[in-house]
Amino acid sequence: MTDTSDITIRLARTEDFDVLWPTLRDVIRAGDTYAIDPQLSQDRIRALWMEEPRATYVAEQDGELLGTYYLKTNAQGGGAHVCNCGYITSAAARGRGVARAMCRHSQHEARGLGYLAMQFNCVVETNTRAIALWEDEGFATVGVLPDAFLHPEAGYVPARVMFKWLGQGG
Repeated sequence: MTDTSDITIRLARTEDFDVLWPTLRDVIRAGDTYAIDPQLSQDRIRALWMEEPRATYVAEQDGELLGTYYLKTNAQGGGAHVCNCGYITSAAARGRGVARAMCRHSQHEARGLGYLAMQFNCVVETNTRAIALWEDEGFATVGVLPDAFLHPEAGYVPARVMFKWLGQGG
């Protein structure tokens, strides 16, 4: 991992989508980490990533966008205090600590927005780097869903539900 102290994480702007699009497209179309239809149009992915979440952020270094994440309410009503995030790092930035920086930033932002917990609903079992990172950041696997994700190469694989309490007490 390289020094991430000079990475800036900020709210995404509308014009950032055009720069993010190739990374979002490639990761979603690969179909191996996100439970998002790989055939979605660019406009639908824009809405899903940039418009529907409560907030979307980008990580940048020296003017280059290295990654992005969204933060949204995971459930309504009695579950509205739990948020959900999705993170994508550009291929060139993987292994450089960008996802960790975004994860830490997202927890801080979530607390600031009043969330008391963060939940990842579908962490694909084959995504071992993400699982290791989330565990290192204090997330616990609270459930494993057998054969819940159809991986394009591995077939049906388990998916984890991972959770971290962000509030006091808990």
